[in-house]
Amino acid sequence: MQNKGAILTFAILLAAVCLYQLSFTFKAKQIEKDAVEYAQGDAVREFNYLDSISGEVVYNFLGLKKFTYKEVKELEINLGLDLKGGMNVTLEVAVDDLIRALSNYNNDPTFNSALLRAKEMQRGSQEDFVTLFGQAFQEIDPNARLASIFLTLELRDKININTTNAEVLNVIRKETDAAIDNAFNIIRTRIDRFGVAQPNIQQLQTKGRILVELPGVKDQNRVRNLLQGTAMLEFWETYENQEVYPYLLQANERLKEMQSANAATTETAAPETETQDAEATTEKDTTEESSLLSELEAGSDSTGTGLDNLENFRKEFPLFAVLNPSTDQQGQLFPGPVVGVAQSRDTSKVNEFLNREQIKSIFPRDMMFRWTANSVDKAGNFYRLIALKANTRDGRAPLDGDVITDARQDFDQLGSNPEVSMTMNSEGSKTWQRLTKENIGKSIAIVLDGYVRSFPTVQNEISGGRSSITGLESIEEAKDLANILKSGKMPAPARIIQEEIVGPSLGKEAINSGMYSFLIAFALVLIYMLFFYSKNAGLSANVALIANMFFIIGILASLGATLTLPGIAGIVLTIGMSVDANVLIYERVQEELRAGKGLKLAVSDGYKNAYSAIIDGQVTTLLTGIVLYAFGSGPIKGFATTLIIGIATSLFSAIFITRLIFEWKLKHSKNILFSSKLTEGWLRHTSIKFLEKRKIAYIISGTLIVLSIGSLAIRGLNYGIDFRGGRTYVVRLDKDVEVGDVQQALEAPFGSAPEVKTFGDNNQVRITTTYKIEDDSENVDNEVEALLMQGLKDANLLDKDVSLEEFTSDYQLSSQKVGPTISDDIRKDSVIAISFALIIIFLYILVRFTNWQFGLGAIAALAHDSLIVLGIFSLLYNVLPFSLEIDQAFIAAILTVLGYSINDTVVVFDRIREYLKLYPKRKREQNVDEAINGTLRRTFSTSLSTFVVLLAIFLFGGATIQGFTFALLVGVVVGTYSSIFVATPIAYEFQKNLTKKIAKK
Repeated sequence: MQNKGAILTFAILLAAVCLYQLSFTFKAKQIEKDAVEYAQGDAVREFNYLDSISGEVVYNFLGLKKFTYKEVKELEINLGLDLKGGMNVTLEVAVDDLIRALSNYNNDPTFNSALLRAKEMQRGSQEDFVTLFGQAFQEIDPNARLASIFLTLELRDKININTTNAEVLNVIRKETDAAIDNAFNIIRTRIDRFGVAQPNIQQLQTKGRILVELPGVKDQNRVRNLLQGTAMLEFWETYENQEVYPYLLQANERLKEMQSANAATTETAAPETETQDAEATTEKDTTEESSLLSELEAGSDSTGTGLDNLENFRKEFPLFAVLNPSTDQQGQLFPGPVVGVAQSRDTSKVNEFLNREQIKSIFPRDMMFRWTANSVDKAGNFYRLIALKANTRDGRAPLDGDVITDARQDFDQLGSNPEVSMTMNSEGSKTWQRLTKENIGKSIAIVLDGYVRSFPTVQNEISGGRSSITGLESIEEAKDLANILKSGKMPAPARIIQEEIVGPSLGKEAINSGMYSFLIAFALVLIYMLFFYSKNAGLSANVALIANMFFIIGILASLGATLTLPGIAGIVLTIGMSVDANVLIYERVQEELRAGKGLKLAVSDGYKNAYSAIIDGQVTTLLTGIVLYAFGSGPIKGFATTLIIGIATSLFSAIFITRLIFEWKLKHSKNILFSSKLTEGWLRHTSIKFLEKRKIAYIISGTLIVLSIGSLAIRGLNYGIDFRGGRTYVVRLDKDVEVGDVQQALEAPFGSAPEVKTFGDNNQVRITTTYKIEDDSENVDNEVEALLMQGLKDANLLDKDVSLEEFTSDYQLSSQKVGPTISDDIRKDSVIAISFALIIIFLYILVRFTNWQFGLGAIAALAHDSLIVLGIFSLLYNVLPFSLEIDQAFIAAILTVLGYSINDTVVVFDRIREYLKLYPKRKREQNVDEAINGTLRRTFSTSLSTFVVLLAIFLFGGATIQGFTFALLVGVVVGTYSSIFVATPIAYEFQKNLTKKIAKK
């Protein structure tokens, strides 16, 4: 074996990287366990504990680098919502509203008809909305001109009366793209301040769609309101730090007096509950020691207070213990509107102090405080507090985003520092001129959604409505601010078009069932390898399998990938499929030993001769994984990720790690057995005439295909909401219920009876409805949930005293919403994915075998497998006691079946090709039969191990993925059958016909 040292070094380095990456997960779990013990079941106390140490160092890796708890959480392995619970939301920015706003809400009938027509066309097209609007406008009136509609005051610099429709559409596209980018930034900022651990916010390929994943979120209504609310952009005058500081001193003194009074009352009365609260506060305070407070201690010494410990400082300066005044080390106040800096964990405490009535009365009535959106430091630990001046009659901002007509990122006169140039309309220009005239040398704060995005200093009076904002730190900051200002004038609500919610209890059950099935499947494979290939070769394969699992989890953590329940299924499936490489190698080695070669040479030649089949089989499966990753989303992408990583690590483990073990044993003259006494002769000397029986197989396959087509035509398929749109709720009630009772209870509130199925236990039901799925108003999701709860209450299926909040958190285990637009896209993507997978598999086989007949046989087998799996799902839905819906997970299962089936087929084809070269004078029929017989042991071992693994997931993996694994189980059986009785005979038939034609010529 060449490069043995390099391979061993790589394996050690890979293991070290995986161990390093997984150490963060172990550390995070350890800290969270401590938090649970500290909280004693109090969720708020547990959250406060973890929040208090977010910025503190909790992990020192080998003394080389220190990590805070927040950094440890960011580096731990991510769990998907189906394992952890939380919300997965796909938002779509309302581009039609943006276009209406750009036209100043023009009432032109052609314009408004085109917008409605574009919304209809959007369901059946992959084009962006602006393009569809242009097409619709052209269809309705080919002679109409967009310039007359969009020739507004705001767009006068970009559009004139002679501007063509195509040019107007380009302007609209640029404006809407900027608004979409801004909507993304706004949502990202809102989520960052929402306090969710490991959120995932990303723009999707379809323009205007934004994916938001929020693990662990429980308050669904708050999240919906947060995500769908229109951005509010405001301009405020500010107070100077020097003006505010005296008030802060008074506030601190009053807080000190209030705390002293409370302490005296506690000492006198000392009721049990107050004592417990005091103890909890003391414990929390102890954990809140920070570098900021250390700096405050140092600063306090210079002012002569002489404080020598943190506890005294808290008593003396309760406000300044959580809000660091904006001063230098000598106590001199900084100019500007920043009045203090606080750690992120202390901002809520500062707000609580400043909002107390006794404290609010100290400050002027027109003074209010807002935090900056961006942190002072890159780690996001410290934020600045800005003092705003609300001196208008109605208390509102003197200017809002409606007055902005244009904004862009630019550079100063020297061309070195980024700035933002903005333009206002006439009304805004007048107000802006007055504001800038009255605030020369002071700051004006730009506030978005209640957070200060920027507070530039006014240099001079600005007339004409054109001005520049300078002092920005980077081009990215300037671009973001320009987008915020630019789209501030346009309403850009983001509507929820797809939503999935998994409750924490269901997520915990999914983790338990997923891990349970994983351990059972893993143990079964390890036992099988030891039984079939003896303790020598079997143990080496098991070492490679264990290493493979370790590498998969480590790489997932290193890449920041998310582990989902289908992802666990992908890992477990990888276990079964990774056995295939070991089986191919071991069977080849045994063939070399039977040919009379010595052990060392047999091992070398066995590995060498197995490479072709291993690589061909794994690459075809890899291709289906790549297609899944490209066209899938959410859990399906997680499944594809683990499948792709698993294939790569399986190849490395099976080929190199086992080889290193064998090389070590051979070097030390140890004997290696590649089969046990019980299995040595199993399927070894078979001589089945497969091709003679191909007509029987044609009849069996033909019958199954006819039954499948008949069922598909008569019964059809049970489409999930992924493909037809709708809402699904999984509800766990206090007692067992009948499906009919639930349907009857919900028929009145929903207008028609929803689809109801038992989900797992008899007290759990899955409710599917299309009620108001076309309605995209802001509160419709909350309304449907309220109707669901009320319907169950009226039928006495739910306690009358349960509130909506309790229902969504305790009874509603999960929910999913798919709008009609996105369901159309999912259907199209699924068709594309399957078609693309078939094409690339055909091309790969064509290139590898340089024989189109092999490719045709393989594709025929894949079509055969897909049709039969679809037929079984059509025949058995509503018959079997678990869901057989056609959804995204089913498409993933079909593609995986295709990958598995082609993997099996390629191994047979590879052996046929080998025999045709070795024995060219034999009859083709004999070579084909012997090739199938020669791979029968391998087919049996791989299929059985994969089937057993999937069976473990099916039985113990929980109701969530039973339909998914059932499709895989059926696919393994059908795929194994088709590789022998469909793909090979069809390839043989076409090769035989071609040979006859050549002979005739």
